[in-house]
Amino acid sequence: MTRSRSPILARPATLILIWCLLLLVSVGALAAWQYRMLSNELAQESFVLHRLASQRADQHDAHMTALSAIAVASDGRSFDLFLDVASTIARFYPRIDEIQLVPLDPQAKIVGTMSLDPAAAGLVRKAALASDGHIALLPHPGRPDHYIMVKRSPNSDAARYGLMLGIDAGKLISDETPFWSRPGVTTRLSLPDGQRVVGPPAMPTAIGFSRPLGSASQPLILETGVEIGITDLLPPLQTLLTLFAVSLAYLAALSALRQRARARAAVQQARLSALESRLAHASRVNALGEMASGMAHELTQPLTAILAQAQAGRRLASRGDPTALAPVLDDTVTQAKRASAILERFRNWSRPQHEPASAFDLRSALTNVQTLLGPEAARRGVQLDVHLPERPVVVVADPVEMEQVAFNLVRNAMEALGGKQDGAGRVTMGLKDDGSRAIFEVSDNGPGVSESIQPQLFTPFATTRAGGTGLGLSLSQRLVERAGGEIVLVDNGPGATFRVMLPRGREKSEAAQ
Repeated sequence: MTRSRSPILARPATLILIWCLLLLVSVGALAAWQYRMLSNELAQESFVLHRLASQRADQHDAHMTALSAIAVASDGRSFDLFLDVASTIARFYPRIDEIQLVPLDPQAKIVGTMSLDPAAAGLVRKAALASDGHIALLPHPGRPDHYIMVKRSPNSDAARYGLMLGIDAGKLISDETPFWSRPGVTTRLSLPDGQRVVGPPAMPTAIGFSRPLGSASQPLILETGVEIGITDLLPPLQTLLTLFAVSLAYLAALSALRQRARARAAVQQARLSALESRLAHASRVNALGEMASGMAHELTQPLTAILAQAQAGRRLASRGDPTALAPVLDDTVTQAKRASAILERFRNWSRPQHEPASAFDLRSALTNVQTLLGPEAARRGVQLDVHLPERPVVVVADPVEMEQVAFNLVRNAMEALGGKQDGAGRVTMGLKDDGSRAIFEVSDNGPGVSESIQPQLFTPFATTRAGGTGLGLSLSQRLVERAGGEIVLVDNGPGATFRVMLPRGREKSEAAQ
């Protein structure tokens, strides 16, 4: 740790650059905090205003219902009671500054709190005649920042009047809270179709709030916003205090790091030397143990095959069937040669150089594995599917090593399916050529690889299977990497999929084709 810190602590330009970066980060954090505070404040105040305006809008429905009932009860004889109630509503609810009862008969007299021009009266009649029982919302034809509510009275096909309430939209969304009087804070109210009633044509885009009022008859759209300037995000005094505090903290941390580096330098050097010596010794011991265990692990497979073939040959010989005995003996010789090749490969691991790998068709190695493990898959009740391309897939590697890798992966997949019953287990081995690489995958529909073991998946002796050596994947990774390839676990579930990617032997591949 001292070796990595000392050069940085000794370079003033780097320290100044780090200090500047810290100041920039602190300024950015302060701006983000202020932005979040303004957003939260706008949201809270807007929710309160929205609730208040929704409650006010709901009151309009009650007023219209009462006025409609009075108008119907008067039966055209006297509208004194209607006008008294209308005046009372306008006095106690200043936002309702106009109430009109417009007969659907154009020749009848209009009753209201103020005079109504003929064009506005025609608009009210038209809205009442077109009503389906719901209240109509329209911009006021003659008064800006107002909208009108029109309801037929009585609210049936036998309607005789159009009842109109004129609403001051500015008073509907007014609030005494100091927040709404701040510079840059704006509000707007629009009809459900988006037509603006009150407020600016354009709203601030930095921070905004938009929601329809919670009134079934008046779902007007309430919008609020705040214009944000540089002083809003970075208040001068708060910004200076933040920069000063960050600078002091940086200087204190720098001083502490330098003192700690000097105090630990001598002790760390002595401990590092002792640790390097111990690690070198442990590495040699682990390498020997890995090689011995790996040899036992890999030799077990061909020897098991030889034993099985020998037992089969003995049964065939006892039955006097020489024709069937010949292939068994050939397979026995093949596995013996494979065991010899494995021993030769382990013997060559300690040498500084290896013989150059040869080009071969990877399909043949996978076919050998299918032939070798097919009977075992049948005994386990596992379906072994192999998908090979029609054209050769030539790679430059050791054929025995690549066969060993495929053998380990398929064998591990079958052992992972121990809990599958009645032929439900499936292992799939596929090969494809993407031009520059040969890719073969081994997949199973088992429980998959536990997340706890994935970081140590290719570490020697790491296993979760009882009786397992934990060397199969470690050795497979070493063989694949020696061929210039890569082996990975593809976490796409269900089950587990191991992918092996090997470089293609281009020139020899073309010759083989």
